[in-house]
Formats: sequence, C-alpha cells, structure tokens
Amino acid sequence: MLEITDLTAEVGGKQILNGLTLTVKAGEVHAIMGPNGAGKSTLAYVLGGRPGYEVTGGSVRFNGLDLLDMEPHERAAAGLFLGFQYPVEIPGVSNLQFLREALNSQRKQRGEEPLTGGEFLKLARDKAALLKLDPEMLKRHVNVGFSGGEKKRAEMVQMGILDPKFAVLDETDSGLDIDALRVVGEGINAIMRSPDKGVLLITHYQRLLEVVRPDKVSILSAGRIVQTGGPDLALRLENEGYDAVMADA
Repeated sequence: MLEITDLTAEVGGKQILNGLTLTVKAGEVHAIMGPNGAGKSTLAYVLGGRPGYEVTGGSVRFNGLDLLDMEPHERAAAGLFLGFQYPVEIPGVSNLQFLREALNSQRKQRGEEPLTGGEFLKLARDKAALLKLDPEMLKRHVNVGFSGGEKKRAEMVQMGILDPKFAVLDETDSGLDIDALRVVGEGINAIMRSPDKGVLLITHYQRLLEVVRPDKVSILSAGRIVQTGGPDLALRLENEGYDAVMADA
C-alpha cells in the first residue's frame, strides 16, 4: 500500500532522512519508534507534502501512485491523512465549516457528489460520538481554546469524517491523559482497522500501542530504519531503552 525506497530528504539544507526504506501493506498498522531527532516527524511531513521538506532522493509509491509527484491536496484526495503532533488553531473558522469544506473538496477531486448539510451533520455527530467529543465543540473555531486531549479527539473526528485509505499519525498520544489515550486509540481502531486501509503510527511510548496493537514495529534512527520486528520490539524498547536495543541491531 505504501512503499518507501531509499528516501532521502533535507530541511533547511540539513539532511534528515538518509536512505529510509519501509513498506506498509494494506490491513497493517506499522508503528515507528525512535529517539528525538531521528527523523520521525520529517518522515510524516515528507509523506504529507509539507513545504520546506525537500526530497533529495528515493521514491514513495502509494497504491501504485508516485506520491512525491502529487500536490498535498492531491495526496489527501487519493486517501492520505496526516495527523499532526501539535494540531494547529484556525481562528474564525468553525470545525463544522472546516470539515465540510475539506470533505466536499476531496469528494469533488474524486468526481463524487458533495454531501448535503443534513448528511454532513449526521456524519459529524456520529464520528464525534465515536470519539466521545461533545458535538457542541464542533461549532467552535478549529482547536481554539481546546485542551491537548480535545485537539487530538477533534483531529480523530476529522479522520473519521474524511475516511482516508492511509493515515500517518505523528505522535497522536502526545499530551493525552490515560482516559483520552484510550478513547483516541479505540477511535483509531474503529476508523482505520480494515483490510483495505493502512496506518503509519509514530510514537515514543508503548502505552498507545497497548490500545492500537501494531502488526509491526520499526526503529528509526539517524534518518533510516535500523530494526523491524513485531509488537514485542516495542516492549523491549520500553524496558531496555533505545541504546540497548539499537546496539543489538
């Protein structure tokens, strides 16, 4: 579903990704773990097409398409979703307005009819209930005045509404308390656990992986994948730390 081959990328003239190779098959949740500065967020932003992240080599195929040859909105319409470590605030724009425009823009790009106001409101309420987010919060400006946990729940509601084929989630557990972590993790399972979908889940900690049980875990260090294993690899990292596990690698 997602095939990254020998990917190199730089930010501000500094090379961050150094020949990264990774494959995520349909139906898989693949967790990426690694120390600070390893290139985890850079990988997410490169896949999403964020400006300022320059690809200098390698390739990325997404469902047979050349992902790197597509604009960010084209990647989104093709089914790619990027969840941010720190979701941004958009003053003056309500969540409902933002999400309806986003969904119908993607549907138009795919040649589909836009949802009516009633159809969209029902969808939004259903996804908000799934993430245990008060529907009234959808009337508020995007992330303005939201707590860290509310921002992450709202972002998962966005993912549920857009219903992507593949989600790249950059430290979704950041800033979540225990209860919010479980709600968000169960939301990821409900929205993305499907034979025809995939997830690249970037995290520092095992606690999210206890809810969203990954099929594979890879360690990213110095801009490349240095080890891949099953869920037990995340447990080793939790117990032994990166230095000990990567020394074995």
